[in-house]
Amino acid sequence: MRETPPADPSERDPATFDPDRYDAVLFDLDGVLTPTVEIHKRAWRELFTGYFSEHGITPQYTDEDYFAHVDGRPRYEGVRECLASRDVRIPEGDPSDEPGTPTVCGLGNLKDAEVNRILATDGVQPYPGSVAWLDALVAGGTRVAVVSSSRNTRTVLAAADLADRFTVVVDGVRAAADGLPGKPRPDTYVQAARDLGVPVQRAVVVEDAVSGVAAGRAGDFGLVIGVDRGVGHDALRDAGADLVVADLAELLP
Repeated sequence: MRETPPADPSERDPATFDPDRYDAVLFDLDGVLTPTVEIHKRAWRELFTGYFSEHGITPQYTDEDYFAHVDGRPRYEGVRECLASRDVRIPEGDPSDEPGTPTVCGLGNLKDAEVNRILATDGVQPYPGSVAWLDALVAGGTRVAVVSSSRNTRTVLAAADLADRFTVVVDGVRAAADGLPGKPRPDTYVQAARDLGVPVQRAVVVEDAVSGVAAGRAGDFGLVIGVDRGVGHDALRDAGADLVVADLAELLP
């Protein structure tokens, strides 16, 4: 580890990222490393537009619902929260439910099937700026991990040709197996730092979702960086981001 003392949250400089102050950077996946957020938004839109129409649920689903109720959350929680926003509650079901079963799990599995269909058909290219910054960090000796609520994380990493860059991945599958609460709780990020052998004060969280930024702040990480892919600069800062960028290439030395 570097000899620099752990970053003191009271001494954060919200305008800069100093690689000498941190030993690890923990990346969210969708919207941070890959533009798969658009794939997820499309799949959620198709799911809820059809379900709301079929069941006479109003108001209609919009992309604002994605950011308010779904973005950054585990899949089944996203189903539950979005339906609850319309005072709709359905049986929880079981993760083994067939896609389209009228349960929380069945609807979540239908959304998952659509994501996998899109990935298989269209593939995914990572953000060039994110890859450039990732490579610069690794070249400088910074440890890296991916922390995502998605159960498709490893599939997306492979499709984006990023799988070999990460030895530590804490995703929806790992969270379920280990009983880790999802974002906005900090547990998955804390676990990733632990897996890397780095104190949270020496680790940086990079997120594009309000719930993920809130997780980084709740975990008392050394720095929380927000990437504005549509949520809005102010929303990310209000959730606890120390620094907000439009593209991670802005952090290149």
